[in-house]
Amino acid sequence: MDKKLTIINIALVIAAIFLAYMVYHSISQPVIFENTKTERELKVVQNLKDIRSSQGLFKENYNRYTASFDTLIEFIRTGELPVVNIIPDPNDTTFTKTINDTVGYIKVLDSLFSTRQNFNVESLRYIPFSEPQQEFEIQAGYITRGGMKVPVFEVKAPYNTYLNGLDKQRIRNATAEREDLNKYPGMKVGSMTEPLTDGNWENL
Repeated sequence: MDKKLTIINIALVIAAIFLAYMVYHSISQPVIFENTKTERELKVVQNLKDIRSSQGLFKENYNRYTASFDTLIEFIRTGELPVVNIIPDPNDTTFTKTINDTVGYIKVLDSLFSTRQNFNVESLRYIPFSEPQQEFEIQAGYITRGGMKVPVFEVKAPYNTYLNGLDKQRIRNATAEREDLNKYPGMKVGSMTEPLTDGNWENL
């Protein structure tokens, strides 16, 4: 009898441990998923910010955006920006006019990324954590506003790229939640329908 009670007690302890683990697992998994999602999105957003800055300088030079990472990266590598010294116009008695004097040029790469150690400009095109490595979805073009053609661009990274390797059902749930709200299921910057350069992380 004692032996039977011992076996029963052991079985109850094992069952209690298993139930405790299942409760812990059900509580911890959503937290782990959200924390990992947030950490990965920080790196995705950094790339999107860098792309936005590069597109902004490209537009200043060419009055348009580009839908080609090859073109954008080549511009970052070889493009130059004027260094302008703004001085008061000596012939202006109202002291309101200025003269823009170009004193030299600086590489786009140095202008944007000089403080970033070991920065690899080629990495801009790739979505962090995607396996196999995937490029951001990039578009550019024009829309009409007030009778004028306005250049626009959009760059996107869907959840299922940078959340690769995490719980698939939670990725599907996160995607469905965003789609139910008519919002993009992932991270993006710019818009092909509005003259905006905001990132969707800035409008949460």
